[in-house]
Amino acid sequence: MARMSAEISKQQEFVLRTLEERNIRFVRLWFTDVLGFLKSVAIAPAELENAFAEGIGFDGSAIEGFARVTESDMLAKPDPSTFSILPWRTEAPGTARMFCDIVMPDGQPSPADPRNVLRRTLEKAAAMGYTCYTHPEIEFFLFKEVPEAGKAPVPVDQGGYFDHTPAVVGHDFRRQAITLLEAMGISVEFSHHEGAPGQQEIDLRYADALNTADNIMTFRHVIKEVAMDQGFHASFMPKPFTEHPGSGMHTHVSLFKGEENAFYDSSAELNLSAVGRSFIAGLLKHAPEITAITNQWVNSYKRLHGGGEAPAFVNWGPSDRGALVRVPMYKPKKENSTRIEFRSPDTACNPYLAYAVMLAAGLKGVEEGYVLHDSKDPVSLPSNLNEAIIEMEKSDLVRQTLGEHVFEYVLRNKRAEWQDYRRQVSAYELDRYLPVL
Repeated sequence: MARMSAEISKQQEFVLRTLEERNIRFVRLWFTDVLGFLKSVAIAPAELENAFAEGIGFDGSAIEGFARVTESDMLAKPDPSTFSILPWRTEAPGTARMFCDIVMPDGQPSPADPRNVLRRTLEKAAAMGYTCYTHPEIEFFLFKEVPEAGKAPVPVDQGGYFDHTPAVVGHDFRRQAITLLEAMGISVEFSHHEGAPGQQEIDLRYADALNTADNIMTFRHVIKEVAMDQGFHASFMPKPFTEHPGSGMHTHVSLFKGEENAFYDSSAELNLSAVGRSFIAGLLKHAPEITAITNQWVNSYKRLHGGGEAPAFVNWGPSDRGALVRVPMYKPKKENSTRIEFRSPDTACNPYLAYAVMLAAGLKGVEEGYVLHDSKDPVSLPSNLNEAIIEMEKSDLVRQTLGEHVFEYVLRNKRAEWQDYRRQVSAYELDRYLPVL
């Protein structure tokens, strides 16, 4: 504990020194609400020492899912390990950001803080001897402008998978976005045009799950900043086009015990250890009940059940790109490359909550020794948000992972979203029935 406090103190000193040396006059404190939207408050450098020590007070009742009015006082405490200068703020003086942990006035972690929800799951993994590493493949769309209400969005190009031609503008966009991400310390592994017109993919390098979730929140903000700068509109909507595949966030996962990959066994089929097989079995068993978190919007289910290699069933395999869980075989016999790929999450999820329930499901499989069976007659994932809500509501795993406060808020919010959606008269109904009925 003393070593951890000394490390935090050293990080704080580095931040304060950098602010002075780099003429940083605005510090943005970022955190995420329960639905996964980024929140921010800017403070002056002179206030930062106090923010490190005590936090910055705010009205939690004004943030989605944080608190009732009667218990609204909360504090945002910046995490110095997440300090980064915003590279698109090139005018002087400069601007930096840090992610925050949300605490109550008595100093206890807020039960509503998504970052804390994920941290609790990672602490459970650590108690089992594991470190969780994740690597997301993030897909999104670029449109020529913000779509008008009732009109179809217009993609920036008509490119396809891996296309790189003068008519495809995405490569210049991706180059600028990756330059900014890497300037903020976020390493990018791959980038390319995806299968649909205007669709892009950028894959982040492996990191521990909490850093990955922070990186995803930064990623989404950077992408929208670059899009605005280039006169485009970026969207992480899961399924903006009926006729084209949606945007997923396939996430590669591995567990390490110290320096050893716990998923690797050189003598096993697919080099997949007993731990790896039980982890997959946990994901498969609990997949329906965590889907309301990994795919939290009405539109999410248009992607899952709309084809285009999106996983609609609870199944697994080494080569089936429509499977819910895939075991990549790019580098067989290489220990550090042994991992599993969970393919249902979309890019509009709250990454802290999605990774918390995803890892909790896999760890439950390891803890209970679940047996992995062949996917002969797979069941379907929930086909709409209402089915996902019903599955989640019955889940002890999701309730325990999210905590009572977040669990109940998500259920209330998603029930309201479903009720609002189901009463709407759609363009499909008007086009199909109005002329003939």
